Amino acid sequence: MHIMIDLLPKLEKQRAESAKRVRQLQLGSEKRGLMRDTVSGQKQRAVQGSSRLKALYEHPLYKTDLPHLSEDDTLFNHNNDIRFYPKAAGQQEWQGNVEEEEYSPTGEATAESYPNWLRFHIGINRHELYSRHNPVIGALLKDLVSQKITSVAMKSGGTQLKLIMSFQNYGQALFKPMKQAREQETPPDFFYFSDFERHNAEIAAFHLDRILDFRRVPPVAGRLMNMTREIRDVTRDKKLWRTFFVSPANNICFYGECSYYCSTEHALCGKPDQIEGSLAAFLPDLALAKRKTWRNPWRRSYHKRKKAEWEVDPDYCDEVKQTPPYDRGTRLLDIMDMTIFDFLMGNMDRHHYETFEKFGNETFIIHLDNGRGFGKHSHDEMSILVPLTQCCRVKRSTYLRLQLLAKEEFKLSSLMEESLLQDQLAPILIQPHLEAMNRRLRLVLTVLADCVEKEGFPSVVENDLDGKPSLHHHQAHGGR
Repeated sequence: MHIMIDLLPKLEKQRAESAKRVRQLQLGSEKRGLMRDTVSGQKQRAVQGSSRLKALYEHPLYKTDLPHLSEDDTLFNHNNDIRFYPKAAGQQEWQGNVEEEEYSPTGEATAESYPNWLRFHIGINRHELYSRHNPVIGALLKDLVSQKITSVAMKSGGTQLKLIMSFQNYGQALFKPMKQAREQETPPDFFYFSDFERHNAEIAAFHLDRILDFRRVPPVAGRLMNMTREIRDVTRDKKLWRTFFVSPANNICFYGECSYYCSTEHALCGKPDQIEGSLAAFLPDLALAKRKTWRNPWRRSYHKRKKAEWEVDPDYCDEVKQTPPYDRGTRLLDIMDMTIFDFLMGNMDRHHYETFEKFGNETFIIHLDNGRGFGKHSHDEMSILVPLTQCCRVKRSTYLRLQLLAKEEFKLSSLMEESLLQDQLAPILIQPHLEAMNRRLRLVLTVLADCVEKEGFPSVVENDLDGKPSLHHHQAHGGR
């Protein structure tokens, strides 16, 4: 996009590029029309044939139990905390015209009547954002696609345009609009910090995180939005409203306010007023569940010339291992999980991460903000794996699952393809991105094999599966 065109003055160059981008997006949506016909055929075959995903989730590695949960292990005390929910958010009711007494939580029995977003929040605990096979998550994904949007506002503080969508049932989600056609790769001269945030990367990241059994990405679904009816007409945000215009091709466009790509030249245009985007379910309000933000020890320099310390010091991990919270508990191993997750997606943009404050240092890392993944299928960015190559540590559960996902009968690309067919905007990833995940998975396993050879299995693989008898039989029969 930033190629020098000597013959054109800057303004004309920008106009030409803007027109080209609109054409590419339009061509992309026409192609996806054809792709969707193929997808509906694939969906039918998936229903008729055997499901790899179902077989994966039946595997003993996906049946391990959580430790017993005390009140300290759940984000909310069901009876005491939840009654503050509607008041804290300034809401009077969940649905219809129900009197407060009727919906006021008094115990387990009423949980069924809560909206799915609240049931998702109630389910968060020290070990996971949501439990395996939780029907609430499927229902919440449906809500994200079908709930009526009652108001829209721009999210402040980001480099790129994001919208906060509020729904009729008082749930909220973060909307990232489509910026790139599925077939486009990140231009080779782009720095990671000026790459587009992709809506399909957010969707794919949720599915990948679930297949890896991390369950640390809040639910995300793709939705086709009517820009006029579902954004412009319901926003009270004047700054956003003022950026709507009709393009020369008679399409509705807007660009909002942000520090990157918020200009007429980078406007988001419908066809004529439909636009794709990802909707990520909100986590609980910070007033109810504080989160702590941590600087990633392997953060990049975010500078065109400077290198970060980890890039020049091969023994950098030894220093990290002696620094709290990485000197005890599972935090360093959770960073390794996140590293593997990011490498499989090609995501270089993990500068900070968050945890729930209530759980202190003994809790998982929330995998938020994955829009810069899946930018290049033709390149494997090995620097993303540096934490793993330097530290040579991994959880046994992660190690065994990675080996499982590399087997022909499961195959990460096939599992992802099947899982992503559930999304309304399928196909989410083109085939080369799916195949790149298989290739990267083999690279991760090669790094771990080298670590084991160099340092020995017990030093590399941390056994987090003690007391899981359902796995012993599997491992005794070559599960490792």
